[in-house]
Amino acid sequence: MQLYNSLSHKKEEFIPREPGKVSMYTCGPTVYHFAHIGNLRSYIMEDILEKYLRFTGLDVKRVMNITDVGHLTSDGDTGDDKMLKGAKREHKTVMEIAKFYTDAFFADCAKLNIKTPDVVVPATTYIDEFIKVISSLMEKGYAYEAGGNIYFDTSKLDKYYVFGDFNEEDLAVGVREGVEEDGNKRNKADFVLWFTKSKFDDQELKWESPWGLGYPGWHIECSCISMKNLGEYLDIHCGGIDNAFPHHTNEIAQSEAYLGHEWCSYWFHVHHLNTNSGKMSKSSGEFLTVSLLEEKGYDPLVYRFFCLQSHYRKSLVFSWENLDNAKTIFDKLIAKIAPLTAEAAGEIDQAEFDRLKTQFDEALGNDLNTAMGITALYDVLKSKANAATKLALMGEFDKVLGLDLIKKAQEKNAANEAPAADIPAEVLELVEQRKAARKEKDFALADQLRDKIAALGYEVKETRQGTEINKL
Repeated sequence: MQLYNSLSHKKEEFIPREPGKVSMYTCGPTVYHFAHIGNLRSYIMEDILEKYLRFTGLDVKRVMNITDVGHLTSDGDTGDDKMLKGAKREHKTVMEIAKFYTDAFFADCAKLNIKTPDVVVPATTYIDEFIKVISSLMEKGYAYEAGGNIYFDTSKLDKYYVFGDFNEEDLAVGVREGVEEDGNKRNKADFVLWFTKSKFDDQELKWESPWGLGYPGWHIECSCISMKNLGEYLDIHCGGIDNAFPHHTNEIAQSEAYLGHEWCSYWFHVHHLNTNSGKMSKSSGEFLTVSLLEEKGYDPLVYRFFCLQSHYRKSLVFSWENLDNAKTIFDKLIAKIAPLTAEAAGEIDQAEFDRLKTQFDEALGNDLNTAMGITALYDVLKSKANAATKLALMGEFDKVLGLDLIKKAQEKNAANEAPAADIPAEVLELVEQRKAARKEKDFALADQLRDKIAALGYEVKETRQGTEINKL
């Protein structure tokens, strides 16, 4: 497999350190709010990577952290703690917030067919491990205490900006709006390993440490959780491109200072999902979540399909029109597969199966080119292979793509075969009007039509299989 490595800025042959086995780490969510679909694009593409590696016969162990303490709102180590902000917003404890949004995150992942990693570790469960590694960094001279906090000393490194040649002046604290200078730092690029009560006195979660009552910085958690569960060497580290600096840069600094050798071989970064107005975030514009997609009648797997139509290293622009286009294409794809599920008797043509599978394998093996992987699906449908062979290939490809292709085709067939309910023509007409209103994004009119349908004794709702009409 050829995989783009953010560290070398080029595609490289992926060779795991231990033959046949892959250690893979994913930066998990900060569980202070729902994940927006921009966050989830990264997890979809990381899921595709893991599933493709398994598809090729590799044994993958994937670890993810859950940030339930210590993630600040700024680019570095300033601003408010996100978990604390979430707790204040909802008048709950930090741990109540963490539990609720952790569960919500994995519920969204399930709807998007994102596999749960083999190991999931909340940061709050590894405090002793953080203290152990920070203590070692202090002993080795890579960390220092100032103003009650413990900082990593970036001046001790031969090279700090490992992902690119940054202009240090451009990264200076205090230059960007909302970034406050930390006078305790010896160097502008230094970062916090441990906060004590000298900062954020209202922080709810604190632990005893050799440096006083406090809590860990954000960056230390990923290094420790990875090293504890995957050992001293890591094959692939994943995350959004916005994590490359400073988060992943800091992870490399502290991990390699602690270990004394190179830590991670390959860095996999997924680029942003943007709206027409810019980068998607929780604080700007409409807060786009999986639940909102469902409320507006979209199957979450349509969004997964939308993401797979683009390369993970290209920014992707989200709009309702673009999502509608993806839905139309996806529905047509399922419609083409549906007849195969009824015709699948017969033997698989192994030669044709191998030929078409190789095309898919080559597409995904070229830096995870999912768009070409989708093209390989259509090549199967257009081929002269029999239905049994085509259906077997669909099932094989879907081990990676995760689109429930055969299941949805079977559901479509079942829906077409179901006897028509004795529904009045007036109700059916209102249902069609409501569909048109939803397509035009006139949700107020759609709600009015739903109420009219209810007044006639029927309930209409959107499901993964389409519009459902039931008698009240």
